This record gives sequence, structure tokens and C-alpha cells, in this order.
Amino acid sequence: MTGLATALRTLAVTAAAGLLAFTGTVAAPAPPASATPEPKAPREFVALSSVDRTILQEMRYTTEHNFVGEPVDGYRQPLCILTRPAAEALHRAQVRLLARGYTLKVYDCYRPQRAVDHFVRWAKDLEDERMKKEFYPLVDKSRLFADGYIAEKSGHSRGSTVDLTIVRLPAVPTRAYVPGEELVECWAPRAERFPDNSVDMGTGYDCFDTRSHTDDPRIQGTQRANRQVLKGALAEQGFVNLPEEWWHFTFKPEPFPNTFFDFPVARRSVAGH
Repeated sequence: MTGLATALRTLAVTAAAGLLAFTGTVAAPAPPASATPEPKAPREFVALSSVDRTILQEMRYTTEHNFVGEPVDGYRQPLCILTRPAAEALHRAQVRLLARGYTLKVYDCYRPQRAVDHFVRWAKDLEDERMKKEFYPLVDKSRLFADGYIAEKSGHSRGSTVDLTIVRLPAVPTRAYVPGEELVECWAPRAERFPDNSVDMGTGYDCFDTRSHTDDPRIQGTQRANRQVLKGALAEQGFVNLPEEWWHFTFKPEPFPNTFFDFPVARRSVAGH
């Protein structure tokens, strides 16, 4: 009986300890700390594909074919996210362009602040010039801030700015960039620079050169006409062009004119919107 009594006493003590932990009299072990959840987009943001599935998307910053030469922080998926008014305005422009035998193609849409921070870190690293020959062949990297090519804030982070072009239908896919391939100046003749299924705009996308100015006088003929087709189609729907970049447009009025967001470019950021 002595052994049985001892066992019963042990069982009672164990049960009591469990009850105390359950009732909170004795603190239970703390659960492991969880990571801070990623911010989500406000409900005013949507995936462009949920508004218009016909607009082509070639999201450059998820790839290595950009001026940094690597995927950019915050771009988790090749997805265009915009405020709903901007997305709906793009849809209206697309309807009109489709009737003329064109389609829009976006290169970049909403851009998280962490991506802008990545650009700033890259610009300050003067040793990293792996993509110079294509994207900024005539610009000294030490001048990128002073010349306005890189800044610590971007209108893209407010959600209503988009970088885009037009493609003549039927669209032929642009071939994939091969890291390490020979680079060609972004303002070279179309047949020589990196291929893009876009109509000829005189320069490639993200070309850090004054030839990218929408009304640069050196851009004439078909190239100038193509820029005006893009600018005109978007202006009709409330987009304002940045004069220094033929591809850069902001929808007005912006729903968030003073807020710079940092949620990642990912489907989960706009899930359920």
C-alpha cells in the first residue's frame, strides 16, 4: 500500500500543478515569439489583373534585367498593384487602345518604400556598375542623385503611378534576359538594343539619359509619334506624364497624395480586395 500511496500523491501533485497552470496561478511557459506580420495594402488597392486581364505585365524589378542588376527588395511576385481609380483608368485607356490595334504593357506599378531604399543603397555603392552600359552609359554614377535619376522617395509608393508602354497587336513575347549577356546602350537603334515587344520609343525602359525626356527634340518621326500615342491615350483618362520619362504616368487626383506605403508586391497584400 505504501507504494500505491506514493504513486497517488505524485499523481495528485502533478494534477494540481496542471490545474494551477490552467487557472493562471502559476505562469505557463511563454509561447515562442512570432515574426512581425507583413503590412497589407489598404482596401483601395487592387491587382491590375482583377480590373483588366488584357494589359500585359512585364514587371522588371522582379528580375535581374534592371539598372540594379538583381531582383529588388519588396517585389515578391511579378504583379502590378495600383489604387483602384488608377487601375480603372488604365482599363479605360486599354479599351480605346485595343480598338486601335495596341495593348498597354506595364513595367512597374506600386513600389514599396523598401524597394526605393534598395535603389538608394545601390546608388551609393559606386563600385557596382554591372548594368551601366545599358541603363546609364553616359551618366557618372556619382551624379544619379544630383541629376534626379534616384531619390529617397518615389511617387510609385503612393500607388497611383505606373511605368508603361504600348505594344502593337498581335503581341510577340519579349525574350528572357540572360544574366551576364552583353549589354547594349538603351538609346541605341532598336535593332541593336535589348529586344522589347514595345513599339519603338527611341530608348528602352529606365534609360537614364536625356533622350528619355518625352519631348526630347532628338526623338522624331515614328518614335515621337509612338510616345504621343501613349501620352494621349493616358491623358484622356486623367494620367499626367513626368516630362523626364516617357514611360512614367501618375493618375490624378491621387487617393493617397502624401502617403508612401511599404507593403510587399505580392498577391497576399491585396487578397480579398
